[in-house]
Amino acid sequence: MVTRTAVAALATCAALLAATGCSSSFGSGKEAEQDKSEKQRLRVLIATSGDAETKAVKDAAAAYAAKSGNTVTVEIAKDMNQQLAQSFAGHKPPDVFYVNSDQFANYAKGGSLHAYGDRIPDADDFSEQLRASFSYDGKLVCLPKDTSTLALAVNTDLWKKAGLTEKDYPKTWQDLETVAGKLTGDGVTGLVTSDEYQRLGVFMKQAGGWLTDADQTKMTADTAQNAEGLNFVKSMLASGSMKFAKQVDTSWGGEALGKGKAAMTIEGNWLEGGMRLDYPDVKYAAVPLPAGPAGPGTLAFSTCWGVAAESAHQAAAVDLVTYLSSADQQLKFADAFGVMPSRTSALAAYAKQEPAAKAWVDGSAYAQGPVTIAGFDKVLSQFNTDLQSLRTADPKKILADLQRNGEQAIAKGE
Repeated sequence: MVTRTAVAALATCAALLAATGCSSSFGSGKEAEQDKSEKQRLRVLIATSGDAETKAVKDAAAAYAAKSGNTVTVEIAKDMNQQLAQSFAGHKPPDVFYVNSDQFANYAKGGSLHAYGDRIPDADDFSEQLRASFSYDGKLVCLPKDTSTLALAVNTDLWKKAGLTEKDYPKTWQDLETVAGKLTGDGVTGLVTSDEYQRLGVFMKQAGGWLTDADQTKMTADTAQNAEGLNFVKSMLASGSMKFAKQVDTSWGGEALGKGKAAMTIEGNWLEGGMRLDYPDVKYAAVPLPAGPAGPGTLAFSTCWGVAAESAHQAAAVDLVTYLSSADQQLKFADAFGVMPSRTSALAAYAKQEPAAKAWVDGSAYAQGPVTIAGFDKVLSQFNTDLQSLRTADPKKILADLQRNGEQAIAKGE
């Protein structure tokens, strides 16, 4: 789940890297001498969404160990980015680990990742967009472990209470504005979501804009399209029919929806697990996000299975990743903790098994992937800070600052 806490973690990581003096080179940049023994001992580090994910990964690792004869230990990170940065700096990284898309380019540029993508014969079963998110210098570095998109989640009881039916599910921005107004009142806000680009960015995309060009070589933040998207959000915030999660004393959109403080929220498919665990009696439906002036738009998120360049067990580590990334195992993960498979073949099977997730699955076809430029995590952290004051700030000023900061990051990375 991508939230404001994740952004804070990125900032913490950036501070740590600056302090250790390894902001541009996390590891030695050299592949480690390989252990040739028949049985290998692998260490895996993950950031977990909860007990269900922890159990699922440990069960999968145990099944692989029984099949391969290798030993696999799964460790749970308290702060993934910080712990990875420390392990790279100390030259004692785990063999396999989660790599968030926001940090991927930093690690790849620093020489911390073993690029194993060319060893995966069916890598084209992962979508082009997902492969692009985890490619560096023209090479597929690591396999996407799953995928997520954003949809509009609606509290169906509050929806009916307001006299609305399924025919009223918003198809356009105007529709969204109208129903949000009808749903607001008596302690309920029509639309509540997080104050970060990982949610608000959908409106920029739906207006025909985005942060960079497709090749991520040029900033495209300071445009009329992006300003139109943010101005629409600002107008809804000003009307009171939309609020940020913290304005209603919640930490994220799922909590606001579950507590009945929001009639609608913009969230990813991880919402399913959160609602099932914390608010099992709340009825909701996930529908496609309404289209903007340029058409439909949503955002895609993913994490990859990284293998350390300094691991002495790379062959075994890649074998483990191949097992964990198989279609069968991805479907088991999907059933266990709600993630969508990153393999196209497995995603099709998942769609049949989980019809309630149709909006999230369908969004994969047109979702905008993340910006993966080395050093860009700091740019995004500042952008998110600026978005917190969007209700009273000038969107054009926010975008101009983003444009300038992004251009500096791109120039530094070249």
